[in-house]
Amino acid sequence: MVVAAGSSTRMGGVDKTFAPLLGRPLITHALDRLEECSKITQVTVALSADSVEFGRSLVRERGYEKISHVVAGGKRRQDSVKAGLDALKPCRWVMIHDGARPGLDAALLERALSAAEDSPHGAAIAGVPVKDTIKTVDAAGLVTGTPPRESLWAAQTPQIFAYDLLCQVHARFRGDATDDAMMVESLGYQVTVFPGSYENLKVTTPEDLVVMEAILHGRAVA
Repeated sequence: MVVAAGSSTRMGGVDKTFAPLLGRPLITHALDRLEECSKITQVTVALSADSVEFGRSLVRERGYEKISHVVAGGKRRQDSVKAGLDALKPCRWVMIHDGARPGLDAALLERALSAAEDSPHGAAIAGVPVKDTIKTVDAAGLVTGTPPRESLWAAQTPQIFAYDLLCQVHARFRGDATDDAMMVESLGYQVTVFPGSYENLKVTTPEDLVVMEAILHGRAVA
């Protein structure tokens, strides 16, 4: 499942989902990797309501065979995931990926599937150790603490869960969550973290597009 229904407020009003990246829409870089992965059998895409028809035309134009549905997402990330989940046929695993992370590659997909198989509750997420010192700060801008960096990881996608678990969590969870792992954790299930990639950058600003273009261009010429 690819989630790309955000408002792109930090992109100056430009929908980052379809921003040009190496000559084609940003989201297609992740969709291509999912289309190529033999272990993935179906894909749903959640877009903002205004972008659904364009998304469907893009699927036809690029000839994606695994994308079964392009649906309208909701106001919250979890609403968009639920819309995509409802469109999926029952399966063993559900992998959720941000459409704004074009650095997805085959190795990362393999690590995700392997980690889910080994996870005690069938829940695994990509992540990378933070490189910077992190500060907790109050509303007045004053530092309230410095958590030990050794225990801090930055969560990424893909995040992968057993289908039945994810359906159960979305039915039971109440409140707002920044990702599906947070929902799973809140109901007492353990989530495994597997190595993501520092190249698996989420594009949120125009500057991020420049960085990702350099990364993807470097891969192409390697």
